[in-house]
Amino acid sequence: MARSANKAAVSPASQAPDIERPRQPERYKASKDELLQLYREMLLIRRFEERAGQLYGLGLIGGFCHLYIGQEAVAVGLQSAMTVGKDSVITGYRDHGHMLAYGIDPKVIMAELTGRAAGISKGKGGSMHMFSVDHGFYGGHGIVGAQVPLGTGLAFKHKYSEDGGVCLAYLGDGAVNQGQVYEAFNIAKLWNLPVIYAVENNKYAMGTSIQRSSSEPLLYRRGESFRIPGIQVDGMDVLAVHGAAQVALEWTRGGKGPIIIEFMTYRYRGHSMSDPAKYRTREEVQDVREHRDPILHAERDLAEIGVKEEELKAIDKEIKDVVVEAAKFAEDAPEPAPAELYTDVLVESY
Repeated sequence: MARSANKAAVSPASQAPDIERPRQPERYKASKDELLQLYREMLLIRRFEERAGQLYGLGLIGGFCHLYIGQEAVAVGLQSAMTVGKDSVITGYRDHGHMLAYGIDPKVIMAELTGRAAGISKGKGGSMHMFSVDHGFYGGHGIVGAQVPLGTGLAFKHKYSEDGGVCLAYLGDGAVNQGQVYEAFNIAKLWNLPVIYAVENNKYAMGTSIQRSSSEPLLYRRGESFRIPGIQVDGMDVLAVHGAAQVALEWTRGGKGPIIIEFMTYRYRGHSMSDPAKYRTREEVQDVREHRDPILHAERDLAEIGVKEEELKAIDKEIKDVVVEAAKFAEDAPEPAPAELYTDVLVESY
C-alpha cells in the first residue's frame, strides 16, 4: 500500500505544470529597406570581427577575444526590435556583435579592443567588458552566467520604476548549467519581471558538445519548472529571430513576466582566439557556412525581392571602409594615462 501511494505521488500527470504560453512566432515580413538594413548590420558585425581577428594576430589586441562570426542574425534580429534608451541589454564576454547591433560607434568599440583611452570603457575593459549606459548596454561580463542575475536585476529596475522597459539578457549553452541562472529564473517568475532570456546555442560552449554536457539539450525547456515558457528559433535566420523578438516583447511588456528563447546558431571560429576548435570537423563548419550562413540567407531573400548583386557588393565595400576607418582610429588613439588606474574604481551613492 505504501508503494502504491508513492507511485501516485510521483505520477507524471500530477507534476505537469499548467504554463501560460505566448503565441507562436512567425517569420517577420520585412520591407526591402528593412531587410537591407538588417543585412547591413549583420555584415558590419562580420567584417568588424574579421578585422578584430587580424588585429589580435598582430598583437594589437591583448587578453581574450571571443568573436561573433556566424551568430550575427541573433543580435541583429533581436536588438532591431528593442527600443534604445528604454530597454536594457546585458550579455556575456562575446559582446562586440551585441554592441554593434545596438548602433554603438564601431570606432569606440575597436578602440576598447585595443586598450585605448578613446574606447567605450576608456580602454580598461577590453574585449570582454564593454559598457554604454547611454545606450542601456550593461556589459560584457567575463564570469560565465553572471550576466543572468544582473539582467534580472535590471528587469526589476524596469518594473519598479514603471518605465515600460524590458531587459534582454543573453547567455550561452554553457551558461545554462550554472546554478545562479536558475536562482535568477525563480525570482524573475516569482515577481513576473520583464526579462527576455536569449540563449545562444552554438552547440559547443567552451568546447564540449551540448549532447555531452546537458541532460536536457532542448534549452528552451529550462524554465519549465519555474513556469517560464520557452521558444526555440532558427538563429541563423534574421527574420525568424526578429519575429520571435516581437512575440517576446509583446509577452514581457504585457506583464506576463520572463520568457526564454533558444536560438539555434553556430560560431565559425573557436571559443576564443586561442581555441583551435579540434572538437569538431572542418566539414561540419563548412557545411554550416554553405547552407545555413545568416548573411547568405539574407542575400537570397534580397535577391528574391529584386536586389541586384552589384548593390550588395557596394554595401560590402561601404562596410569594409567603415571597419578600416575604425581600425585606424583605434591604432592612432593614445593609451590611457597611468593615473587612470585609480579612476572608476569606486562609485559612492547616497
